[in-house]
Amino acid sequence: MEALLSLPAMALLAVLGISSVKITSGGRSMLVERLGKYDRQLTPGLSFVMPMVEKVVSHESLKERVLDIPPQQCITRDNVSIEVDAVVYWQLLEHARAYYGVDNLQAAMVNLVLTQIRAEMGKLDLDQTFTTRQEVNEALLKELDTATDPWGVKVTRVEMRDIVPSQGVQQAMEKQMTAEREKRAAILRSEGEREAQLNGAKGRADALVLDAEAKKTALVMEAEAQANQQKVLAAARAAAAMELARVIETHPAAAESLRLLLAKDWMAMGQEMARAEGGSVLMVDPQSPASLLAALKDLQDHKS
Repeated sequence: MEALLSLPAMALLAVLGISSVKITSGGRSMLVERLGKYDRQLTPGLSFVMPMVEKVVSHESLKERVLDIPPQQCITRDNVSIEVDAVVYWQLLEHARAYYGVDNLQAAMVNLVLTQIRAEMGKLDLDQTFTTRQEVNEALLKELDTATDPWGVKVTRVEMRDIVPSQGVQQAMEKQMTAEREKRAAILRSEGEREAQLNGAKGRADALVLDAEAKKTALVMEAEAQANQQKVLAAARAAAAMELARVIETHPAAAESLRLLLAKDWMAMGQEMARAEGGSVLMVDPQSPASLLAALKDLQDHKS
């Protein structure tokens, strides 16, 4: 009889002994209550609890976790309806504060994030919600981290994933973007036409300038050539006169030859005058330069 009674007692002791052994994995935490009152937090490893006196009431992970926030309808400052969803990265730092501070931690965090998102979106216009996303993420992170601190929770990052305006707003935005593109295209076309006209006018002006400069250069070169020609002829005449003077001075007999040459020239001129309308004919002896000179002198006096 004693043996039969000892078997149930031994089995009970074995069950109680097994139930008193608790193994906590790495990165996790257990809370133990003694007689309904919080006693301690079990660290990773092997731990023991008193059967029927102590009880594990919570078993949570201390690793960083992701909280998916469902899409939420928000109204911007310019009264535009948008749908926003987000993702929150958080970590449980103080297990006891989270367990005893709030009844349902994740539900409380979801509601808190949704409230903060609506508040932030209400401060912005529609265009700002797309351009200031990083600033909104930082503001949400700061506000959520402060709000969840009493629960022993650390919010490490907040990211808004999608900001979707209503269908009507999307259609209006598409029309606006189309109009903006057409406006930019028209401006670009007009600027291109203006540049083409300016380039054409500049090209014509440059051509006129180049043509004028070319004509100017040609006139200058022609004038210089004529001037050089006159200089050469004048130098040649001067040299001839100097040579003639030298010959006459050196050879007095050459004076008679000079007079003959002059008489020949005067005769040629007389012939030209005879052929001219209303002209006169000179009758002189070509062997007498003196008479030729006298006749030419009389003709010149008569004409004057």
